[in-house]
Amino acid sequence: MSVRTTRTLRLAALAAAVLATTGALAAPAAAQSPARTATDPHAATRAAVDALVHGGTVGVVARTEGPGGSRAWTDTAGVADLRTGRERSAQDRFRIASLTKTFTATVLLQLEAEGRLRLDDHVDDWLPGVVRGHGHDGGRITLRQLLQHTSGVQDYTRDPEFHRQQFTTEFLERRFDSLPARRLVKIAMGHAPAFAPGAKWGYSNTNYVLAGMVVEKVTGRSYESEIERRILRPLGLRATSVPRDEARMPHPSSRAYSKLTDDPAATKKYDVTELNPTFAGAAGGMISSTADLNRFYRALLTGKLLPKQQLKEMKTTVAIDQVPGVRYGLGVFEQKLSCGKTVWGHTGGIHGSVTHAVTTADGRRSVALHLNSDWSGDTGSVVEAELCPRQP
Repeated sequence: MSVRTTRTLRLAALAAAVLATTGALAAPAAAQSPARTATDPHAATRAAVDALVHGGTVGVVARTEGPGGSRAWTDTAGVADLRTGRERSAQDRFRIASLTKTFTATVLLQLEAEGRLRLDDHVDDWLPGVVRGHGHDGGRITLRQLLQHTSGVQDYTRDPEFHRQQFTTEFLERRFDSLPARRLVKIAMGHAPAFAPGAKWGYSNTNYVLAGMVVEKVTGRSYESEIERRILRPLGLRATSVPRDEARMPHPSSRAYSKLTDDPAATKKYDVTELNPTFAGAAGGMISSTADLNRFYRALLTGKLLPKQQLKEMKTTVAIDQVPGVRYGLGVFEQKLSCGKTVWGHTGGIHGSVTHAVTTADGRRSVALHLNSDWSGDTGSVVEAELCPRQP
């Protein structure tokens, strides 16, 4: 797994590929990240944002905040629309892909706090017979293992047919198809588990599709409505939505671009803005903004969404062998930056969209950024530049 690229953003690696960008990063090079200065305390961050565009990213929006959302600073670079040259807006909404997992995990942990389920319940307790086939056994897999990616459940996005239909130019003919959660799980069940439950860590979007199904079984309502009712409305996240099968993007937003190939020499760019997000569902289907993401992670980490015990469970992590310096909890990763600071958050990639948001454990510093193209971009460089700038 490369530590330099986020271009292979198939859902099979929504976090894994992007996490590779954020773990074990050296301090940003001086040419791209100048020292913090008295006149421009965000000089390093501004340079890192510009470097993403110079490196081939179409457009970037980044936002940093201090305690309680104070001292907010935003920066944009590149364009929102290759056809018109329209610039990116600091208010842009965009697909957040795997950051959806933090929202899904938060709802499930709220249900545990209410005594409606236990993390050590087995999948079969709530979804009997759903996780079966080719060695999968829902009677041996806990809800905790789903949220922590230690279940061994196969990732449906690794299915060759799914990959061909969703991550090559065939996607252009299928972009509006609806893919219900049970169909996604059925695709995964057509393959052997990646490993025995609890044996190790392995990223699988199927885990969170199943978690969304558990939320629906426990509450009798859709996971979308539970996220809206429990998180979006209480926090006033008006730019954040769970679009179900709505393919259009809300305004304001940028166009999203992908090359729809793994070929590094490819140059043709496709506009992939409109798509039916059901193929990502509770694992990656949401839309948000940089301001809303900073508010969400700050509220989460300062105890406004979860009681102490559930927040402790969320922050109980396991190592990710492939990415030194990064550990995974329940829907969040823990990352140690080059200067020793620790941040919590998530990364995500979906067609034409790369998102990265982190917040310090005390909620006093937050960084969120978005790229509206998916073939290049070291998003971790922006986080490092803002939180670990070189001193003059």
